[in-house]
Amino acid sequence: MGLLGVIAVPEDGEVELDLLIESVVEGLLVSGTAFAKVEGECSRCLEPLTDEVEVRITELYAWPDSTTDATTDEDEVSRIVNDLIDLEPVVRDAIVLALPQAPLCEPDCKGLCSECGGRWAELGPDHGHETIDPRWAALQERFSDDNSEEK
Repeated sequence: MGLLGVIAVPEDGEVELDLLIESVVEGLLVSGTAFAKVEGECSRCLEPLTDEVEVRITELYAWPDSTTDATTDEDEVSRIVNDLIDLEPVVRDAIVLALPQAPLCEPDCKGLCSECGGRWAELGPDHGHETIDPRWAALQERFSDDNSEEK
């Protein structure tokens, strides 16, 4: 569940459900929470990260031949089939929608240095790269040579 490599519930991961199933006139009303541990990588610095997601679920499963079954499209309301309900699509959709589109290892992650690729968190505040505009490079070389000869 999720986008593998970005953030997702691992394939061998478990999803814990705490649900209440109530019989109502039109079918079964399922409500409760789903909890899962997710793994991925920070979208700024590419460091591995782990997190948890907990979502609320409320879904009506319509009885066959009920008014709800007859008056709604196939994809509008879940259906009870052979006295069984399929929770997977509802749980999967709720968890995937709760996952961040751009996960971060820390809320203030500064990402990577565009020059050397190092993590800003590890490089320190004085890290930098001197870049010279190629149009001025020849002049800088000329004046730096003159300054070193005068001393």
